[in-house]
Amino acid sequence: MFRRVSRLLLSFVMLMAGAVVGVGATAGAAHADSCYTWNRTLSQGSSGSDVTQLQIRVAGWVTSGERLSYDGQYGARTAAAVKKFQAAYGLGADGVAGPATFSKIYALQDADCTPVHFTYAELNKCNSDWSGGAVSAATAKSNALKTMWKLEAMRHALGDVPITISSGFRSRACNSAVGGSSTSRHLYGDAADLTGSPSFCRLAQQARTHGFSEILGPGYPGHNDHTHVAFDPSPYWSAPNCGI
Repeated sequence: MFRRVSRLLLSFVMLMAGAVVGVGATAGAAHADSCYTWNRTLSQGSSGSDVTQLQIRVAGWVTSGERLSYDGQYGARTAAAVKKFQAAYGLGADGVAGPATFSKIYALQDADCTPVHFTYAELNKCNSDWSGGAVSAATAKSNALKTMWKLEAMRHALGDVPITISSGFRSRACNSAVGGSSTSRHLYGDAADLTGSPSFCRLAQQARTHGFSEILGPGYPGHNDHTHVAFDPSPYWSAPNCGI
């Protein structure tokens, strides 16, 4: 609750700052954020690390089966994702990322760059340093951040209902202890097992439009008690009981 109230207060302060500075100010001049601050308006044709940072935060706003690349290139797909993000939060949906879009992103993230409704701790109940998986600790943690932003989009699309994560990153030891597959995406840090409400089928169905390339749910062996989502280079969906 404290964190959410803090973000609301920060959002109000940033909006007031934007009003004082004026519409013509750059994103960096009008806003400030302890995680990451954009210093220019981005649109099709832009490129750079600031585009990559934007892509991480809008990758969950895509069409069914689509995956947005984190390539630092602001192409048509990134513009379309930005437009969906803007529409979802009541902004002018023009596909151009400027002060209003960045202000909304700032209000949605915490100082460690995680979205306000998710934490690194939720995505790693295995160890404290993200080590021992199929990739480096830094990569596993980076992958988890990307997954959280997709889940944030999914959560909002579902009506801002809480999403519960029962399992995220696993080291090989943690994965073996729970009987996980030796090729599990949990070893890469980009997987999350979802429980609670909405229903497992609703979660699996919704995940199709939020950039997840691996979706496993009810009807798939070992997945009747949760829905599994991940970013797999080889897309695969299977939740037979849910029509997937």
